[in-house]
Amino acid sequence: MKTTCQSEFKKIKTVFVKDVEAAWINAEMVEKQWEELNFLNEPNIAIAKVEYQLFESLLKKQGAVIQHFPKDEAVTMDSIYCRDAAIATDNGMIICNMGKPARMNEPEAEYKTFLEHGIKILGRIRTPGTVEGGDVAWLDEKTLAVGHTYRTNDEGIEQLKKLLNPTGVEVISFSLPHYKGITDVFHLMSIVSPVDKDLAVVYSPLMPISLRNELKNRGYSLVEVPAQEFESMGCNVLAIAPRKCLIVKGNPITKSLLEKAGCEVFEYDGKEISVKGGGGPTCLTRPILREG
Repeated sequence: MKTTCQSEFKKIKTVFVKDVEAAWINAEMVEKQWEELNFLNEPNIAIAKVEYQLFESLLKKQGAVIQHFPKDEAVTMDSIYCRDAAIATDNGMIICNMGKPARMNEPEAEYKTFLEHGIKILGRIRTPGTVEGGDVAWLDEKTLAVGHTYRTNDEGIEQLKKLLNPTGVEVISFSLPHYKGITDVFHLMSIVSPVDKDLAVVYSPLMPISLRNELKNRGYSLVEVPAQEFESMGCNVLAIAPRKCLIVKGNPITKSLLEKAGCEVFEYDGKEISVKGGGGPTCLTRPILREG
């Protein structure tokens, strides 16, 4: 069966994750780092481990082959949100350059792991360019949307284009609003998650008009996340397969809207591993191959 890296919604075949034990190490590390990394509150590592085990088991039950990023003393507890350090393409991985200074060592750590697994590298985003994986989303196999944010700058976007345009991929950029400012995590995928070729979960109040129009012009129907479920990451939805979605528990309206749109929805408890650190199921995973 055909496979692709260039999709957000086809059935996941292989995915990298970094579990709590590898990313957070111990309670002492969490106590030392959580505040300076802008977590909402100090996570309880014991509860977080239980949450993560259940999260990973949901992926396994859906047939995903899971690979693990290892412990690395050079990175922080933010590394649990492993999507951000790399972008998967059919021509190899693009190693990102992080816009959050505290995460600057994560791309090199993931690069080493990809090499160990024999995964091809297409290129790197280099200083002064910055790109974080949470700011990119495949609209289809030949179109990559990228958010211009405090984490992804113009130079990084230009480097993305130079890497991907020769492979036949169009990179379309969209400027996101200031929202909570430079210290907050506000990525493109905070406001849009494609879950099928013609269905996306969105938070329209913070969407650039050009992005919303782009989706509509491409024939997407939009599941509109309500305001009361934005901060609880109702818009951060991982498509395990077309219209088969994984969301953080605590977003009942969004869940109901997804089901009305014909989606099967799986929930996980994510108070510690997701809500406190601002990273939902898309952030916790770095899908590599999906069924084409």
